[in-house]
Parts: sequence; C-alpha cells; structure tokens
Amino acid sequence: MTLLAIGSDQRGASYLYGLADSIYVAYIDFTVPKVMVIDFPRDLWVDIPGISDHHGITHGKLNQAYLFGNPGMGYYDGPGEGPGLLARTLDENFGLRVDHYLAIDMQTFVRLIDTLGGVDVKVDSPINLNNPKNTPDPKLSLSVGTRHLDGETALLLATNRVPNTFTRMQYQRIILSALREKLLSPEIIPQYPILLARFIGSVQTDLSLGDINSLICLVQALPKENIQADSIPQEMFTANVTYDQYRNVTTFIYEADFNELRAIASDFMNGTWPFPEK
Repeated sequence: MTLLAIGSDQRGASYLYGLADSIYVAYIDFTVPKVMVIDFPRDLWVDIPGISDHHGITHGKLNQAYLFGNPGMGYYDGPGEGPGLLARTLDENFGLRVDHYLAIDMQTFVRLIDTLGGVDVKVDSPINLNNPKNTPDPKLSLSVGTRHLDGETALLLATNRVPNTFTRMQYQRIILSALREKLLSPEIIPQYPILLARFIGSVQTDLSLGDINSLICLVQALPKENIQADSIPQEMFTANVTYDQYRNVTTFIYEADFNELRAIASDFMNGTWPFPEK
C-alpha cells in the first residue's frame, strides 16, 4: 500500500479548505513487513491538473493542490477532494501513485497528542518557539534532551519554519518519531479501538475499517529497524520566486529537476530506499 498522509493547516472542524502544511508518502509492505516514508516540501512549484478552467490556474505550490481540491473552493470535480487532487498532482509531476490518503487538521492533531498524554521529543539543539512579540514562555524554550510536549506545543514545533521549510520538515519528523514511540507503548496499544472510534470521524480519509485494522496489525508487528524515513535531500531544491496566478502576487517557491525526483519516486514505489544509507 502507498499512503498519502497530509497535515492540513485548517483550524476549523471541517475539511472545506486548508493548505497542505505537511506532505508525506508512505510505502507499506505488509509481507516483510517494512515501511518507508518520504516527505515533499510544500513550496515546490508544480503543474496542478484538472483546474485550468477555474481562473486559468495551471501551476501552483504543491500545498495548493490540496487547497484547490477541497470542496470549499469549488475548483475540482474529480475524486478524493483535496487529497485526491494532491495525489493526482504527485502522479502527474513525479509519477508517484498513491492508493489511499489520510489528512488530519490542526485541531485534531492537538486533541490526539493530548489524548495520548503528550509526547516525548528528543531535542539535539536548543529550539525557541516563543513569538518575539509576546512575553517569553519558558515552556516554549526547548533545551537539549528529552522534552515532554502537550498538543499545542507539539503543534507550535510542527509548524515552526525558522529558519526555513526544511527545518520545519525536520521538526515534524521529530514529532512523528515521538508519536510512533507513544503509539507503540504497551499502555497505548490496548486503547487502539477506543482511539479509532474517537478520531475516525475527525480525519479526511478513504481508508476502510479493514484497511485501518490491517495497518494496526502491521504497526504492532513492525520492527523499528524496518522503518526508514527521510526528506528528499535539500540540495536538490533551489529557492526562487514566481508569480502566483491564484493570489496575484510574487511568491517564494522551490524548483527542482523533476527527472531526478521521478527517479527517486520510481525507486520508492518499487520498494527500494532511494537514498544512500546513513
């Protein structure tokens, strides 16, 4: 199974709108078992299919494909709403095809972390999450070591892009690693049915209950050494600016050699880790 996982920046209680704040693709092999995960920078400039009849939009940032597909925009008539259009965009630009999708908004992310009792993240260098306009909060100054985060603090870390998008992607991987550890802890595993019943209605997904049960079984049997996760190397992307047809402004973007990204996607879909071992 290839699963598109999206972190939506929508703060409301629906998925009518929202940009894709984080974009992950997981290759899941149930037979080995193993899981490989890569993420894509949200500011990557791409062709967005299926919406050119709406205001002449043909290109945008990768995160906008999710926005344009969601029903509140009225731009996209194809299947899967925002995740469906984002999946179609990944396929058209990089040949990366996904079987299923799951999106979670900010409100649900915070509730999930708090329901689990918070997560313990490993901080390798000091991180300051304080807004310089506000009075400093000691809780938001994360020193080196293992730090326990509640949902709101975890969200601040996951959305912090100082100094750049790739830093935020690194922070998100730290949180996902901590979340994986929490979900695999002996005290949480028996709560899976309760958690599923509580949160299944708060996510945007085409996974069936059978699919979800298969993933739960996989998670419980999956050795940690069979999980590989990383970003596409930052040096493959070049910062630039371009004109955004949707917002009528000049905007910051990343560009890349799409043939190189297609090669990475091909290896990934064939179950081969596309990067050198670290």
